[in-house]
Amino acid sequence: MEKKYKKIVLAYSGGLDTSIIIPWLKENFDNPEIIAVSGDVGQGTELDGLEEKAIKTGASKLYIEDLKEEFINDYVFPTVKAGAKYEGDYLLGTAFARPVIAKKIAEIAKKEKADAICHGCTGKGNDQVRFELTIKAFAPEMDIIAPWRIWDIKSRDEEIDYAESRNVPLKINRETNYSKDKNIWHLSHEGLDLEDPANEPLYKKEGFLEMGTCPELAPDKPCYIEIGFEKGVPVSFNGEKMNGVKLVEALNKVGGENGIGLADIVENRLVGMKSRGVYETPGGTILYRAHEVLETLCLDRDTQHYKRLVAQQFGELVYFGKWFTPLREAISAFVDKTQENVTGVVKLKLYKGNIINAGVTSPYSLYDENIATFEKDEVYNQKDSAGFINLFGLPIKVRAMMESKKNKK
Repeated sequence: MEKKYKKIVLAYSGGLDTSIIIPWLKENFDNPEIIAVSGDVGQGTELDGLEEKAIKTGASKLYIEDLKEEFINDYVFPTVKAGAKYEGDYLLGTAFARPVIAKKIAEIAKKEKADAICHGCTGKGNDQVRFELTIKAFAPEMDIIAPWRIWDIKSRDEEIDYAESRNVPLKINRETNYSKDKNIWHLSHEGLDLEDPANEPLYKKEGFLEMGTCPELAPDKPCYIEIGFEKGVPVSFNGEKMNGVKLVEALNKVGGENGIGLADIVENRLVGMKSRGVYETPGGTILYRAHEVLETLCLDRDTQHYKRLVAQQFGELVYFGKWFTPLREAISAFVDKTQENVTGVVKLKLYKGNIINAGVTSPYSLYDENIATFEKDEVYNQKDSAGFINLFGLPIKVRAMMESKKNKK
């Protein structure tokens, strides 16, 4: 490589890609110092032994930054409040984890006076965009190295060959080499048999699902839960106040046990291709449903309908890596305004992969039983609807009269 770097900060997960990147950087950039950074967004045991592995592979040190609370409070919950999804089904588990990680990496790179930041994202994926847009927002002067765009390695098999030739320890093998991304919110599965959309995911295969079970194997008895919200933010589970991390963990457990949150999606990647992935998002699926149910009670019709349009735009911004942009911030300000009265308790029934509404209450409910009742009431004068319909339908009537006159000529 032509350019020389003395110190490079690497976004490090300890997976296949970033494990071989450390020796590759040292071989191709005249043996620079490599500082590895891992953002803990709830990967769990994936972080075990990471420091020893990074040092053994050639890094001078490893930062492991606990980002779980920041991730949930500053990225996940604002997205849930917006009701934002990508293409209707994807709950953005990988997408909104990247900005919080990349922001921390940029901060450490500046603190360490590094010459460049390196990531292991492929040239086909969305994550390269998400990482690099965030780095540009917080370290615009920093060089970015993306090995997948410049090295000679062309496949995961070749990556494994490279790792084995340099004695890089791996936790995977060629037969079970799904590409996975895990955090406290979700787990994604890509590759192998899933690359053919005709293949049904092997939900019942031992070891495939990690956050829960498939619906067929879930308990035969329904499970009732209650989630409390304050201004659109979930704050309690079954009457117990919890911080965001604990609440999501609790919902992951109960949701996983009941087969909630499995999604098999063919999505349109930002770079233009279609990609098939299987996602586990048990707690997140429950939270989205609960929040939507509460909003039906607390939002007026026009706000509720308009917010759905905004949610689609918000979801695309997150998916495209544009978290740190004026439009995303402006939409979040709008969403926060809509959530001022989204406070209450939602009861749900979980049963074999299904989420069934079981009751909702709010001190700010716009539902008035006296008005909505089918029984006798003294509030709503049904005769008033005749005049309303006459005015509401006037354009239709006028057009029909015009067409009638035209046809008689």
